[in-house]
Amino acid sequence: LRRMDLGELLVPFMPTIRVPRTGDRVYKSECAFSYDSPESDGGLYVCMNTFLGFGREHVERHYRKTGQSVYMHLKRHVKEKAPGAAGGVGPRRRNGKVFLDLELNRDFNGDDYEYEDEAKLVIFPDHYEIPLPNIEELPALVTIACDAVLNAASAYKNPEPDSWEEELQVSKHARSLRQQENGVRIPPSGWKCAKCELRENLWLNLTDGSVLCGKWFFDGSGGNGHALDHYKETKFSLAVKLDTITPDGADIYSFDEEEAVLDPHIAEHLSHFGIDMLKMQRTENGHHIDNHVPSRPSEWEVIQESGLKLKAVYGSGYTGIRNLGNSCYLSTTMQVLFSIPEFQRAYVGNLQRIFDYSPLDPTQDFSTQMAKLGHGLLSGQYSKPPIKSELIEQVMKEEYKQQHRGISPRMFKALVSKGHPEFSSNRQQDAQEFFLHFINVVERNSSGSENPSDVFRFVVEERVQCCQSQKVRYTQRVDYLMQLPVPVEAATNREELIAYEVKRKDAEENMRAPPEPVRARVPFTACLQAFTEPENVPDFWSSALQAKSAGVKTSRFASFPDYMVVQLKKFTFGVDWVPKKLDVSVDVPDFLDLNRLRGMGLQAGEEELPDLTPPIVIPEDTRDSSMNNSLESLEIDEAAVMQLAEMGFPLEACRKAVYYTGNMGAEMAFNWIIAHMEEPDFAEPLAVPAYMEPDLPSPSLPTATPLDNQPPEESIAILTSMGFPRHHTIRALRATNNNLERALDWIFTHPESEEESEALSDMADTEPNDTRYELFAFISHMGTSTMSGHYVCHIKKEGRWVIYNDHRVCLSERPPRELGYIYFYRRLSTC
Repeated sequence: LRRMDLGELLVPFMPTIRVPRTGDRVYKSECAFSYDSPESDGGLYVCMNTFLGFGREHVERHYRKTGQSVYMHLKRHVKEKAPGAAGGVGPRRRNGKVFLDLELNRDFNGDDYEYEDEAKLVIFPDHYEIPLPNIEELPALVTIACDAVLNAASAYKNPEPDSWEEELQVSKHARSLRQQENGVRIPPSGWKCAKCELRENLWLNLTDGSVLCGKWFFDGSGGNGHALDHYKETKFSLAVKLDTITPDGADIYSFDEEEAVLDPHIAEHLSHFGIDMLKMQRTENGHHIDNHVPSRPSEWEVIQESGLKLKAVYGSGYTGIRNLGNSCYLSTTMQVLFSIPEFQRAYVGNLQRIFDYSPLDPTQDFSTQMAKLGHGLLSGQYSKPPIKSELIEQVMKEEYKQQHRGISPRMFKALVSKGHPEFSSNRQQDAQEFFLHFINVVERNSSGSENPSDVFRFVVEERVQCCQSQKVRYTQRVDYLMQLPVPVEAATNREELIAYEVKRKDAEENMRAPPEPVRARVPFTACLQAFTEPENVPDFWSSALQAKSAGVKTSRFASFPDYMVVQLKKFTFGVDWVPKKLDVSVDVPDFLDLNRLRGMGLQAGEEELPDLTPPIVIPEDTRDSSMNNSLESLEIDEAAVMQLAEMGFPLEACRKAVYYTGNMGAEMAFNWIIAHMEEPDFAEPLAVPAYMEPDLPSPSLPTATPLDNQPPEESIAILTSMGFPRHHTIRALRATNNNLERALDWIFTHPESEEESEALSDMADTEPNDTRYELFAFISHMGTSTMSGHYVCHIKKEGRWVIYNDHRVCLSERPPRELGYIYFYRRLSTC
């Protein structure tokens, strides 16, 4: 057709053709519903109005749903170079044949393969094709739009442009920050807010070292805003989020500038408070290793089964996932989840319905992207064995063995990590933390529909006992993962470990090469035993004593899930603030029976703690006389006090320790001292305040009206979003002085009605009683901390173990169960 004919042909569609503006994302490398790309057989169709990309199987659906008729069809041809042409540098971009701004496929070596790109406009429904470029014959607007699409960067070629890391500016306070010489040193763990004792979302003020909580967010995370209150009082602007510190940086906020900022001197500013963030360095291939810890190639070799001739497998369920740069924590988790029938059924089983009812922007729809990922992994479409001619070539060219295609889940990762400061970055993350984050995302997107994450859901029975009164309280909470301690002291090769440590220290002192490391061998039964043992409750307030005291907690199962996820707690912090991993092997069994961990509830002879919340303290001027009377009536084991004082602790601190642990001996009091010795009033005299009941107005205080004590609407919204009634939420906040964490505990310990109190029990009663499980998958970590290294997973399919190592999928020869990190068990009654 001549130019006039093309113009007339496009006239009806001109209002729908747009030129990409700043901020528009052009999806020209990946289909919104599949992993088709310009290199796929059918190429990729880009809508000239929405700039969404669609494979050949899905473009018709978009046309029918939206009426958009004009698409740009992109096709990249990959051809082997003619004999004798190989050996040079691969083709450059923009050379006439290669004009799409796409990443070159790493499966094809640029020295031996060449690329040729093709673009054309396609008009639906007649599939009329207009080759591009066609500048002379196309209307100017169409030409401009086509050029803009062809020249636009692919939406997922680079890290997300909306990532906070791309937009941060250096704070105006960073270079002139004056830090106080107050002797504050921040420990590597055990942090809590100095004002409300919250242990999450904590921020370190870089001026005076105060540790305070942030603000509560819509998803239930956050705190009570004490960091902001501190800024208003002191005007100390810069603060860093404690759990985000890595060798690459940290999350820093400027209260004065009211935005996240950069601090080029953050390492120096953290060092002022005893935090060393620079003891690690990035290595090649997107992994990290500790700069000061000897590498452990043996662990990498054992977990990846290096040196073994592993047989590649292809087809349905054997599709790999390409590493996008430290994304293996996501890949391994999703491989395991999509090996579970409930996840397959919820998304892949409903694929057509999900796709047909997807919103106009399917890239932002969770169900659509889950169905897309599940189909990509399970269909076998992206995991096809090489044809016979390719097999012959692989024999001739050893370097081309086992070319696994796999899928690149850029769109999926961008969606599930959106708004999360860690998972939206390109840094390595903890697979366990991502698993819990992902379960949260599934729950948020399963309202009114099947929630496949329920297969991991179970009820924990927690028993807390006051050490002084011996009274107990039973509560229940929902969880999705069983965390097992790893008691290194129970290692079966203890003598070998001691000998190694002696040799290591000797080598260090004499500047010699370190000895061959020894890995601790810990029995799995010892991990289970450690799980069952009582643990101290920090800052326990006894309702029986109406005072802080020593308390211990034990956990059991009130119900058991269909799939039990077991995490070995291998990661900890060193004294130098560098996260590290315990070098242990654990003989994790193939079969597991958890019947002995079943909770039994209140037992005969046990007396429950009174149903009271921490009371409101009477002001100083009204309680002096009652305090003196309380001190006169105290009975304290002076022998235990003196025993502690002889260790060098302040006398008044020893008296408090003995009192708050109920005169149960010097050992229990010593534990109290260790837990509280950093508190500012640690050595002050013991003062036992008089209390009043929170529900009874004091005659000396004005009675607050309901309107005066109305909790913040933001706090009410957070709790009601969790499913609690509004009026019950308000009661909880009023009873706990608007402290969200305590209010949540109050709700669980103060059911609104008998029906509400029986809800969790009903859930436990309806669970199957079988407590026997079989191991079917595990995720392993290589490296020395969660912010470094690499993850792979092993999954048992069709009676054989398969290793998933990024895009490589092979039959496993020696599954390294003993070096795993997260284990997935299937209840035998569900097999």
